[in-house]
Amino acid sequence: MSSLLISGGRVIDPANNLDAIADVLIIDGKIAAITPIGGRSGVSPTVQPSGTATRIIDATNLIVSPGFIDTHVSLREPGFEEDECTASGTAAALAGGFTTIAAQSDTHPVVDNRAAAEFIRLQAERARNCRVYPLGAVTKESKGEELAEIGQLVQGGAVGFSDAKRPVANSEVMRRALEYTRMFNRPILHFAMVPELSEGGVMHEGFEATRLGLRGIPAAAQDIMTHRDIALTELTCGRIHLMCVTTIDSVIQIRQAKAQGIQVTADVTPHHLLLTDKVMSSFETMYKCNPPLRSQKHVDALIAGLQDGTLSAITSDHQPLAREKKQADLDTAPFGIDGIETLLPVCIRALIEPGHLTWPQLIARLTTGPAAILGLKHGTLSVGEPADVTLIDPAKQWTVRAAEFRSRSRNTPFDGVEFTGKVVSTIVDGEIRFSE
Repeated sequence: MSSLLISGGRVIDPANNLDAIADVLIIDGKIAAITPIGGRSGVSPTVQPSGTATRIIDATNLIVSPGFIDTHVSLREPGFEEDECTASGTAAALAGGFTTIAAQSDTHPVVDNRAAAEFIRLQAERARNCRVYPLGAVTKESKGEELAEIGQLVQGGAVGFSDAKRPVANSEVMRRALEYTRMFNRPILHFAMVPELSEGGVMHEGFEATRLGLRGIPAAAQDIMTHRDIALTELTCGRIHLMCVTTIDSVIQIRQAKAQGIQVTADVTPHHLLLTDKVMSSFETMYKCNPPLRSQKHVDALIAGLQDGTLSAITSDHQPLAREKKQADLDTAPFGIDGIETLLPVCIRALIEPGHLTWPQLIARLTTGPAAILGLKHGTLSVGEPADVTLIDPAKQWTVRAAEFRSRSRNTPFDGVEFTGKVVSTIVDGEIRFSE
């Protein structure tokens, strides 16, 4: 019998409304007990007295959190191994504090059949880093024309369906997809963007784009598709999850839809919370992402959406790209930011340091929120559940070094930037799989 005691940390578990200095005892890969120190209040009813352990981690001054969950991560394997592979992508996830991720379908071939979904799971088992659940494509080859084998993908382990960065523009196809996936109680994770309005754009359409002479992507491109998706979700009683929300009107629409009981959820990325379109004046391709970085008024709306729960998850939207692909001019360089290893410090700067969110609120957006979206039982420190734990040093000062990433790619806009707060250890099934 193996045992591990995480001693004296600030244990924050939003699933159990727990925020206390406590010891966490792990036995045989499961949470065995949580014992508060000093009789502090706010302890979950599931807390039990702790016993002894064969190994002890001193978590004094650390935050002990359930392992983070990411709703959509591009692992690129098979087909684009020059960017990333399952082993490197899941190692990067561990370094970012993630114990569970959902793998996007944007591989080659696309994950549109059972064998492809099972390949994702098999590669993850071989890598033996974090947990990986596949996302199946909504349509065959992600072309938006004909539904993929939804039932077979569910049998292959798909926890949701997504055509990644390729919007399902045909409304009839999306309607049928929502009706079909409803039968399996699986969400569609959709990139809400009108292709005709976004094609050829490189940044947010606004004052900065006009000043720089660059073609913009208007906020309306997301707003129009968001409205359509919500309308179809209401019509079909299906489940839609809107990925990478970036605009004021989309946040308002999602807020109103949730108030009406429509099954819509949404996420936001850290870089859309910290950066604005002003950084594009550098013409640096590392800032080029899709959706584009918006203006400050949109950022303020995103933060308000996180505060009131309209946006229930924060995702890295991990889009690794080989170095040579980003070494191009702004017009031709591909969209994408390698974000999974820098998610926490960027969130701390954007949300914790200004006082927009508390630590329990931030951790909820990284654990219980994503778990509910994907229908997973992870994201909790409840007694008896698998011991997936992330240890955070909220005061650690460090500098991002892209050359030291576990990811194969280095396309981050934060290389050389100093942050406060870092993941120092990640535990999966009671086993320490990442540690500084």
